Amino acid sequence: MPSLKEVKSRIASVISTQQITKAMKMVAAAKLRKSQERITQMRPFAQKLTGLFQNLSAAGQDEQSWYSKQRPVESVLLVVVSSDRGLCGSFNSTVIKAASKLASEKYSVQSANDKLTILPLGKKAFEFFSKRNYKMESSFWNIFQSLSYDGVAQAGEFLIDEFKAGRYDRIEIVYNEFKNVATQILRTEQFLPVLPLAKENTKQAEVDYIYLPNQHEIVTGLVPKALKIQLYKAVLDSSAAENGARMTAMDKATENAGELLKDLKLSYNRTRQAAITKEILEIVAGAEALKAS
Repeated sequence: MPSLKEVKSRIASVISTQQITKAMKMVAAAKLRKSQERITQMRPFAQKLTGLFQNLSAAGQDEQSWYSKQRPVESVLLVVVSSDRGLCGSFNSTVIKAASKLASEKYSVQSANDKLTILPLGKKAFEFFSKRNYKMESSFWNIFQSLSYDGVAQAGEFLIDEFKAGRYDRIEIVYNEFKNVATQILRTEQFLPVLPLAKENTKQAEVDYIYLPNQHEIVTGLVPKALKIQLYKAVLDSSAAENGARMTAMDKATENAGELLKDLKLSYNRTRQAAITKEILEIVAGAEALKAS
């Protein structure tokens, strides 16, 4: 049985930990409100733009454009969106495992030929893949240190330039989509080339666009912006999902600390009672010995 001093020390340690987890939960909740508002406002706009260019590809009007041109998949770039910090449950491990599975299964040939590159957005993904000797493009791993559209747009510009130059034949994004505080949905989306809508989701014969001022200006001006917004939406989703996951994890940690405190206080009372009983027995035994003498 542990001593009273040891139990008291453990109780103090658990109380301190519980205070920290409570504070982290409150901070995550405050950040979540802001990030949730941002992604809620961004989603409709991003989805409309994505649907527009998928319709263009489905209609066959723009199939020769660089953003929808299908090439033999020889070189692949995986954009892995993680967080900079831990203590958010399985948030990071889920997206990292999914990216690793893509590399080892779907793109095993490219990986074996050293044609698979990882672009991490977030410190945790950067640390994981750099330690395992993956071929990496590490220019934007610290994007969450000052998250803004301009910073994400630079990463989007890089992806667009690399695809247009033919250095990568396919670019995919792996990230966690925010659903609610307790739920994050793992997403793997093809960034480039843009996929057309499935036939069951659109009537190709009815898709007909009038371009103003002309098709060339629309493609060269609006398409890159739409792709950057698509990437920004994925990053915002990941940011909101991270805060939700951290809030949930810290709430659970606070509850677990409370349960542990109950057990420790019960153990403390039992130990204290045992020590008092022992002292009483020693006093009684000493008194009986004096009487006998």
